[in-house]
Amino acid sequence: MSESGETFAPAKPIFRPMTLDADTCHAACDAKDRRFDGRFYVGVKSTGIYCRCICPARTPKRVNRTFWPSAAAAEAAGFRPCLLCRPERAPGLAPIDAPARLAAAAYARIEAGALEEAGLEALADELGVTSRHLRRVMNTQFGASPIDIAQTGRLLTARRLLNETALSVTDIAFASGFRSLRRFNATMKDRYGAPPTKMRGRKHLERGETFTVSLSPRGDYNIAPMLDFLGKRALPGVECADADSYARVLKWGDALGWIEIGMGAKGLELTLSENLAPHLRPLVANVRGAFDLDAEMTSVDAHLASDKALAKDVKREPGVRVPGALDGLELAIRAVLGQQITVAGARTLTHRLVQKFGARTAGFQPANAVAGGAMLTHAFPDAATLADAGTAAIAKIGVPMKRAETLHRLAVASADGKLPLARGAIASGRAALAQIPGIGPWTIEYVALRALGDPDAYPATDIALINALGRKGETLEHLKPWRGYAAIRLWRRVAKKELRK
Repeated sequence: MSESGETFAPAKPIFRPMTLDADTCHAACDAKDRRFDGRFYVGVKSTGIYCRCICPARTPKRVNRTFWPSAAAAEAAGFRPCLLCRPERAPGLAPIDAPARLAAAAYARIEAGALEEAGLEALADELGVTSRHLRRVMNTQFGASPIDIAQTGRLLTARRLLNETALSVTDIAFASGFRSLRRFNATMKDRYGAPPTKMRGRKHLERGETFTVSLSPRGDYNIAPMLDFLGKRALPGVECADADSYARVLKWGDALGWIEIGMGAKGLELTLSENLAPHLRPLVANVRGAFDLDAEMTSVDAHLASDKALAKDVKREPGVRVPGALDGLELAIRAVLGQQITVAGARTLTHRLVQKFGARTAGFQPANAVAGGAMLTHAFPDAATLADAGTAAIAKIGVPMKRAETLHRLAVASADGKLPLARGAIASGRAALAQIPGIGPWTIEYVALRALGDPDAYPATDIALINALGRKGETLEHLKPWRGYAAIRLWRRVAKKELRK
């Protein structure tokens, strides 16, 4: 991109087949094309504001437009976020070429608070690169350094909370990732020209036990397949799903609360218990990943439709996304418990594990619970609890000793910080899983797909996938880099067939 910000054309396009040059960006602005939402930002020289390309305000004159690859780049150039289109709500990126994949993975981890947790060197190590290379890739892809991106993320999170919740300014400061109220006030005033108390939304919000934030998916969002997948695997007492929403108890740090995700009046909405407010930033990042909100489904579906075995599935039901996980260790444990048994059998064993080792809550009944009213009473066991329990105690839920040993090793490795299962840590997560006895190719691929966010993960030895394709040894190499989406569709096809029996 030139210093003026007039064009945005990385050496390698962030998305294929469209390249984001100045003409493309101008056309997207004029048409308010949602396909480009979040892929670039429009700085308006006449107002000093930057917007999403879908902003409902009057389209600025062409001569006044500048284009930036990220919100951080626009803010570094002196632009302030628009109060109408709310850049903090824009969907994220899901690129397919290697540098952009690395940048997107790092961006997601930074949005989840990785730099506050451990710093840039640790993040680079987690992603399998040097910090120098990571800085270079981030500047190339987003026009901003990792530190600038983290700062902008904190500020945009604060703006969202100021506009959408009744939380106190102090609570918002810490929930956004700032470590002091003084620093928060000074940074907000320096960047946006006003203290946080002057930036509250116009509507009056009553403070209560919950708060809700909106989530913007990329493109049309078909939530039905997601809820169907999660509902079939829901753990009684921990989570529930119906045709409209998904809810669960969640332990995050020292906070034990609950979340609920569903379609609301303004689109996809995330409701949280207020005690989770200090963790909003990583929670939103994890929910976006777990519900695959940033996938470029038009490109994915077009690629899958090139395969005769999947073309009818894509035509019949477009936009089937990958159901991810809110907790990587939980997903890994559930994958081990599900080795070589049915979904129902795995759920029974996991339910026993939760009842024996999970933290009990006062009980929560979601607003949109499944028929009959599901009461959520337990959180999934954390790494420290399972590590302290030992192999023999774990085996008592009804699993062979060898499998209990594997579960215990997973917990110990996680508790010791040697099992990186955060979304984006694909290479390091795979490598760490492979070092644990009892973890085979199927488990690694399954965890990589749903927890690490690898869109090309494909558990080729899965019996359901083999049955769906009618042959063994098929790895679907021609569907790279979206084989994970093929797996989800094939699993869905098998599930539908079983229902018709």
